[in-house]
Amino acid sequence: MREFLIVLACLIIGVALRSCRTLFLRKLGALTFLVASFLTFFFFFGCWWAGLIGVVFWFFLPWVDLLTRIRSLRLPLDNRLKFRNAPREDHFPNAARMINEIEEADFEHIADSGWDWAGMQQYFRIFWHAEAKAIASVCLCEHGNVAFAFVTITSRTSSGKIIHTTNYPFSPTLKRGPNSQWAHLPCEKNRFELIRHDHMKHLARKKLTPNDLLIPDPDHVVEQIEKEMRQQIQHNEKCGLIKFTDDGRFRYSTRGLFFLWIQSMKDMIRLC
Repeated sequence: MREFLIVLACLIIGVALRSCRTLFLRKLGALTFLVASFLTFFFFFGCWWAGLIGVVFWFFLPWVDLLTRIRSLRLPLDNRLKFRNAPREDHFPNAARMINEIEEADFEHIADSGWDWAGMQQYFRIFWHAEAKAIASVCLCEHGNVAFAFVTITSRTSSGKIIHTTNYPFSPTLKRGPNSQWAHLPCEKNRFELIRHDHMKHLARKKLTPNDLLIPDPDHVVEQIEKEMRQQIQHNEKCGLIKFTDDGRFRYSTRGLFFLWIQSMKDMIRLC
């Protein structure tokens, strides 16, 4: 009974810490769950190495999804953006605010589009700014009961490079294309002016000036997004992360599954 109460106390402390708003305390709560796993296996088997197995178990848990759902996924090679109505605002409490902030920054609305990607419904509201030579998009994502929104700012150079700054909360599920350069911000940074400021810093780190950037063509923005996705798929096939199938789709290779596992580890450490 003593061992049971110790583990139960760790779980209760972990739940309490995970409910805090402070990032450090939430991470401490995640660490407390690992301690509870270690103690559970240690008390049950009576040796320290069994406790380590209990801790390591959490890091191999993503393989359940990787070897079942992800392994059987077949994704389209040529995914097209289509006109799509915006989802209900109550699913995305911050989306309306972010859209208003983009419009207040004098970005003009271009298009509303969306596609399905790996079982996730993605809706894009796309804006452009001629003087800033930038595209801003708000993406609303729905996957089962999970819904979130993020902002991406994009600039293109005359040399063919594509510079992105985004507060997308997860690690990418494909390697970025050779011409795409990304700056990932913490998801807590969800004010458009802050994201735009970081985008300017990103351009400065690349030693790019306004003269190096192209003015976006609002009539071809959707086509450029689709083209960039096709180039990314081709790049990942060359890297061996995906394999093309006979029905015009692609699937993750064994190497690709390990890549996704590493990405999930990054998210687990960063977001816990």
